[in-house]
Amino acid sequence: MRTVFARCSVDYSGRLTAHLPLAARLVMVKADGSVLVHSDGGSYKPLNWMSAPATLKEREPDEAEATAGATAVWEVSAAKTDDRLVLRIHEILSETEIDLGVDPGLTKDGVEAHLQALLADQVDLLGPGHRLVRREHPTPIGPVDLLVRDSSGAAIAVEIKRVGGIDGVEQLTRYLELLDRDPLLTPVTGVFAAQQIKPQARTLAEDRGIRCLVLDYDAMRGVDDVDSRLF
Repeated sequence: MRTVFARCSVDYSGRLTAHLPLAARLVMVKADGSVLVHSDGGSYKPLNWMSAPATLKEREPDEAEATAGATAVWEVSAAKTDDRLVLRIHEILSETEIDLGVDPGLTKDGVEAHLQALLADQVDLLGPGHRLVRREHPTPIGPVDLLVRDSSGAAIAVEIKRVGGIDGVEQLTRYLELLDRDPLLTPVTGVFAAQQIKPQARTLAEDRGIRCLVLDYDAMRGVDDVDSRLF
């Protein structure tokens, strides 16, 4: 990644036109070809940018640009459209280039595997007298997250998501159809558990007789005392 602190003006043309007058800014040039122009504000969002794939070419300023004070001109062209980002550099204040290598990606807190392990250990959140039979219980189309028995011994299939959408409900529905064919399990009911359940998913689940359970990840980890909350 190349980072340049510079006094520059910026013009964008193509699907829209935009102009940033001369000011000190941070310009980021990434290995994938994208170029982002930041100010000292606005959180993470750049003032203007060109997404990858794109090509950056540097040229000498023409007479008018040089007269205005530009010492270099960067022209960034999109690969698939006519969009162009033109930076007229008047002064480079600082410049650094570092090879960051391959990024391993973001590991989010509260992903489904963590939620599954926590709910398996706290299966009583499903109701009094519930007990875990197995995590990752196999079916012909893949494992259901938890297989549980309630206080009466009835089988319950639990599908866990971080954010519960319609696709998750459809997935659990298919698991239930297959598990219900097992004479040792039938009848099998379902629980759709997630940190957040979208309204459409809740409506579909309830229409199919599937119970919804919202999981409080912090409380399950013991880092949030729900009894001490003011609201």
